[in-house]
Amino acid sequence: MKIYTKTGDEGQTGLIGGARIDKDDPAVEAFGALDELNSAIGLVRARSSESPLDFLLERIQRLVFEVGAEVASPPDHARSQEAVLGTIVADLEKSMDIQESMLPELKNFVLPGGSELGARLHWARCMARRAERRIVSLGKSKELRPELLVFLNRLSDWMFLAARTANHESGLPEPVWNKDTQEI
Repeated sequence: MKIYTKTGDEGQTGLIGGARIDKDDPAVEAFGALDELNSAIGLVRARSSESPLDFLLERIQRLVFEVGAEVASPPDHARSQEAVLGTIVADLEKSMDIQESMLPELKNFVLPGGSELGARLHWARCMARRAERRIVSLGKSKELRPELLVFLNRLSDWMFLAARTANHESGLPEPVWNKDTQEI
């Protein structure tokens, strides 16, 4: 099977089930943002194999893929309600509570960066926020399960704390923003 089909050469793409829509449709924007998020998580996981966070990251990556398939499915298709989010939101919250208990209190805004793993987690956090915004936009024209937004919102919060945790565990100081140190 060839990877190129030429069916998208005129600005349309196929949904699960065969329907065709324009590549700038809000649904394509949404599952495209989820694909970007999944790729960002892949970059995180390339550096997280030694971290206890990796177990949850693998699960998250698989769920993001399933959410993308759900978003790419027409409402009457079997996959339209397929992403089994189960206990992921509660699991993310439990993980965040544990991480917060081990981190120094936050007194400033955190700048993305620090260790390589921390910086990658911050990038993935931004991708989660983008995906969340695209899902909100899509939800204005297509009925979506509220759990999708809850998952993405909690996921970006978790990634923020995971980045802080990665930086803390690396021993590198966490980059913070301070209005009094605006020197160039």
